[in-house]
Parts: sequence; C-alpha cells; structure tokens
Amino acid sequence: MGETGRSTEPRADERVTELVKRATEQASLLVRDEVRLAAAELAGKGKRAGIGIGSLGGAGLLALYGVAALLAAAVLALTLVLPAWAAALIVGAAVLAVAGTAALVGKQQIARANPPLPQEAKASVKADIAEIKERAKR
Repeated sequence: MGETGRSTEPRADERVTELVKRATEQASLLVRDEVRLAAAELAGKGKRAGIGIGSLGGAGLLALYGVAALLAAAVLALTLVLPAWAAALIVGAAVLAVAGTAALVGKQQIARANPPLPQEAKASVKADIAEIKERAKR
C-alpha cells in the first residue's frame, strides 16, 4: 500500500476501460478487413457484369446488321426477283444466329455476376457477429 492507503494494483474500472479500448480497436480493424473483402468481391462481380454487358452490346450490333441484311434481302426480292435475294436472306439469318448466341453468352455472364452483393463478405460478417455474441456470453 502507498502512503495514502491505496493499493498500487489497477482498479477494476481501469481494467474494464482497457478491455473496452481493445475491443473498440479490434472491432475497427475487423470492419476495415470486412470492407476490403467486400470491395474485392464486388470488383470481381463488376468485371463479370461488364463482360456480360459487352456481349449484349455486341449482340445488339450484330442484330442491327442482321436486320439491315434482311431489309436488303426484302428490297432485292421485290425489285429483282432473282436468286440474289436468297443469298442476302441466308446472310441475314446467319448474322441473327450469331447475335442470338452472343446474347445468350452475355445473359449467362450477367446471371453469374448477380446478385451484386458481396456474399462472401456478408457470410464473414455474420460469422464474426456470431463469434462476438458467443464470447460475450462467457
């Protein structure tokens, strides 16, 4: 004991203060790590969505060319009534088939990117919360 009759050991409220301070620091670090995980996961999903959107854009352009070829075929069929229109019709149908394939690929890419939520980070946060609750009960 000191001269004032007080013990030199830390008081209980000082120990609690230190525990609260450490818990706050650890929670802050945990939140930062979870945000980094969510950002990385969203970046991957964004890339996949971008590829899908690009494929759909390409499909749209090819569909436009297909419509133009079919229109050319219709014009040729009406004005010439010769086999030239048959060739234009075949080319237009082929372009539309390619556009359909590109659209399906784009749709699959977008479907793989959804939902745009960071599922792994979300699961990790839930696990962290469960762990904190479990430790708080002890």
